[in-house]
Amino acid sequence: MLPNLLAKKWGRLATFFFLYVTEGIPLGFTATAVATQMRRQGVSPSQIGFFVGVLYLPWAWKWMIGPVVDIVYSERLGRRRVWIVAAQCAIIIALMAGMGIDFAKEMGLFTALVVVINIFAATQDVAIDALACGVLEEKERGLANGLMFAGAYCGQAVGGAGVLFLSRYVNFNTTFVFVCACILAVTLFIALPMREPKITDGSPPVGPRLRAIGGEIRGYVRRALKAFFGSRSALLAAVFAMLPCGAHSLSYALGSNLAVELGLTNETIATLALLSTMISALGCVAGGLLSDRFGRRRMLGLYIVVTVIPPLCLAVLMQRQGWIMPVDPQMEDRPVAPEVLITAYWAASLAYAAMQGLIFGTRTALFMDVCTPAVAATQFTAYMSLLNVVIWYSASWQGWAIENWGYPATLVADAATGLLCLALVPWIRKRRPGGGG
Repeated sequence: MLPNLLAKKWGRLATFFFLYVTEGIPLGFTATAVATQMRRQGVSPSQIGFFVGVLYLPWAWKWMIGPVVDIVYSERLGRRRVWIVAAQCAIIIALMAGMGIDFAKEMGLFTALVVVINIFAATQDVAIDALACGVLEEKERGLANGLMFAGAYCGQAVGGAGVLFLSRYVNFNTTFVFVCACILAVTLFIALPMREPKITDGSPPVGPRLRAIGGEIRGYVRRALKAFFGSRSALLAAVFAMLPCGAHSLSYALGSNLAVELGLTNETIATLALLSTMISALGCVAGGLLSDRFGRRRMLGLYIVVTVIPPLCLAVLMQRQGWIMPVDPQMEDRPVAPEVLITAYWAASLAYAAMQGLIFGTRTALFMDVCTPAVAATQFTAYMSLLNVVIWYSASWQGWAIENWGYPATLVADAATGLLCLALVPWIRKRRPGGGG
């Protein structure tokens, strides 16, 4: 009989760390490992950009899943556990179903499958966060949240860098089994043994619960709109959340495409992905600490400006080296990238990862500053959802732009759009107690 980790402090912390690992694994696998393999198989940059963008869309709508998770449950199977276990099993089944799909020939089918996977992953995220709110003691929450984000980064490293390392020794399709095994291990040894404390809240029977879901969603929308329009800062923060915060290009399809076209091996891409993930994680912590000391808006504005420097430097060098348009990785006698360009790509990617971490840690704190306490959960979740919309449209238009404008122009356009949000930063102020902002 496995122990119930929720019964003790360090068991609870370990539980949420590993549960968040299972959130990061599918994301790292699809956005890094699969996107890299797609380019090697000749899938176009625009298709990969669309693929990477679409896989984030379910996360933009996870607020709609919240009422379902809250209202439909089983006390016998575990109020949150049943959702977590079911979502993890569904992710495993969907991943195994994707093993036999040819990316290049059945791109639409595989993209649809990945959307399904991320719907279940987003559902799991909602259930895990709800579980955390219910079982974590107040003095544990700070450390627990840090470990949860660390777990997500570790999961992305396992699903992305880990799979690329493994693909050197096995067929890429076999790596689906590895990813599923990692998730299944958490299901069997962490999620299934959990025993949640029972909550007696007088909830209605299942029929009324199901009918109440629509009402809960309508209530959420009303609360979110009221929070957004409750103050100038809250409204500006919503607009800010819908804009790229600094450069985005090296995060998504452009970075994966370019790595393959420059001739980097899977092992090299995996090493770069692992280092970038670790640097971003450290940047999140550093960014938050610096913003506490020197001011949220001042530091965020600085990070936004600095984050465009690596892609702009890379764009200038690519233009000088004549590396403009995408190069088919399956083309015979394709051009060999100069060593200086490969070195610049490494340097730009790592520097960019640090800047993105700094932005993430500071931007989330800024959103918390403007939230109205009475509807903070609703308002903050809505801001986080809007950030995923930005990822969707950024990855999509950049994939198209690479094919039509080339890499240097896309990098410059991305940097320019990433600076637009600076106009809003000075006006997003911390909410005053008892007042607007």
